[in-house]
Parts: sequence; C-alpha cells; structure tokens
Amino acid sequence: MRRTPKGPETPDVRVPRLVGLMAVDARESARARGLFVDAPDRPDFALVVVDYVVRQYPQPGAEVPRDSVVHVWFDFGEGEGGGGVREPRGPAPPAGGLRRELEEPPVAAVLLSSP
Repeated sequence: MRRTPKGPETPDVRVPRLVGLMAVDARESARARGLFVDAPDRPDFALVVVDYVVRQYPQPGAEVPRDSVVHVWFDFGEGEGGGGVREPRGPAPPAGGLRRELEEPPVAAVLLSSP
C-alpha cells in the first residue's frame, strides 16, 4: 500500500497484459483496473479502435499506483522487427498438382545388326 502526502492510502494495482489486444480493449482493460493508457506513437490514440498493441510499459504484472499511465505502442520501432510479410505473395504455384505429371519419354528404337 502506498500512502500519499495529501490523502488516504492508494492501493497499488497490477498492470494487465495489453499486448495483443485491440486499442479499444486495451483502454477498457486498463480502465477496469484504475489505470490510464497513452500511446506515444499515436497522437490520435482516442480514435484508434482496431489496431493491436505490440508493446507496453510497464510490463504486465508490475505493481503501480492506481491512476498510473501505461504506455502502449502499435508499431515496432526501427530495427525491432515484426517478422515481415506473413501471407503468401505471387506468383502462385501452378495449378494442377499431380495431374501435371509429365508423360514418359518415348523409348528409342534400338537396331540390332548382325554381321
């Protein structure tokens, strides 16, 4: 428990895991614990709904005073990766599969000669 100089005791709360949640769900999850959320990389954070949180500070499970701010990011910073493109891109493999099997080459005729 933390005692503030101006008022009654303010209980610490555990930071929820926000990584992987959509922005709207991250805000609601933090609000339910008495925390605020801020996104340094998104000045329009109040309007963001379906972007997914990829990083947060403080880490999940940390104990912080009620009414603290949890910072979240929606993009990886430069050099932090992200894994690149995950869906297949063209050209697509040819259609047909086993039906495209090649035919047997013709058998060369062998001439036998005797002296």
